[in-house]
Amino acid sequence: MSNKEDFFESKTPKYAWVMVFVVFILSGLAFGSLASISVFLKPISLDLGWSRGETSLAYTVASFSAAFFGILWGYLADKYGTRWFGLLGAIAMSLCLYFLSSQSSLLQFYFIYFLFGALACALLFSPLYANVGFWFREKPGLALGIAASGGAIGQALIPHLSGYLIESSGWQSAYLSLAIIYAAIALPISLLIKESPWRESARTEAESEVRDFPISEKEVVTWISVAVIFCCICMAVPIVHLVPLLTDANFTLEFATSVLMVLMFCGAFGRILGGMLGDFMGALPAYMLMSIGQTVSVVWFPHISTPLGIYLLAAFFGFTYSGVMSSILVCTRMMVSAKFAARAMSLTSFFGWTGMGLGGFFGGYFFDLQGTYIWSFAFAGIVGFVNVLILWQFWLRIKRKQQLNY
Repeated sequence: MSNKEDFFESKTPKYAWVMVFVVFILSGLAFGSLASISVFLKPISLDLGWSRGETSLAYTVASFSAAFFGILWGYLADKYGTRWFGLLGAIAMSLCLYFLSSQSSLLQFYFIYFLFGALACALLFSPLYANVGFWFREKPGLALGIAASGGAIGQALIPHLSGYLIESSGWQSAYLSLAIIYAAIALPISLLIKESPWRESARTEAESEVRDFPISEKEVVTWISVAVIFCCICMAVPIVHLVPLLTDANFTLEFATSVLMVLMFCGAFGRILGGMLGDFMGALPAYMLMSIGQTVSVVWFPHISTPLGIYLLAAFFGFTYSGVMSSILVCTRMMVSAKFAARAMSLTSFFGWTGMGLGGFFGGYFFDLQGTYIWSFAFAGIVGFVNVLILWQFWLRIKRKQQLNY
């Protein structure tokens, strides 16, 4: 039986879960290496004489390049499929980490992270999530949540591993070791990628797919994109600056990376639950609920001084911020057609990456201005509140259109 026949005769083809596993691993590696910038930030800035704002700008550069190139890859994914995206992304990740081990100037640093965003992150995120989501006709939220939880696991393990490698042999050797590890894991895994039969059918058949949602795909993408900018600014501040915040407070690097690890491990459960809540209560209400949790918790990081309190706050923030990320994916999956999915996710990711880049930069910028992270995390809370207000208006807009249609 062909993949396409198997898909339409079975609710969940067996290979769908293989794709969940593949995207779990690849997104974990990509997200993990980006999150590890927070661990490399102080050693690199001290060694090379860069400010924290200058160094953290690499995260912004990677985010912006992922945003812009994601639109291109989304278009190509909808037109030709994602069969080779994983392999190209795996090669790009490994090579960028290798080149980071020998860079010595800000321009080189920014350029390599630009390539990492454009050729690794942009290839491995939205197009592959779009593919996974349409392998499942029932409960796609659970599948997307599990796949997205790989990013949280990567953000937990890779920074912690990076901290160990930096302390044992320095930041240059740490980048080199990561390059070797990434090549060994990502290259063989990437060869397992196959396109969803549903998306293949939508791409090749002339007849338009029936879509049951009260507002247009363009309006859906617009609403989600505007909200995503603010929610991603909010989440980026602790992702990039939590480790330096804690080491500035005289905690050890090992403790700081362990806090980040707890945050991300709890985030893995948050992404799964966020996806499940999208199946159970609706994607947008789940997005709103997780956004409220993220916004309420982010402002407290500079004000908690006990190890237990820091761990508990990190666990709660990680759970809710990661739930936000999977909820965004489920919203897009449930509100657009299979034929438009990769472009829709890439467009919303464009604004998400933009927000992540701005959040990473402004976290360092406010620190450089004030010499403290208090205003950085307060700013994160303010923009998180704006995100919640936008989502509330989006929900009201959908309800009004539903009432008009009836």
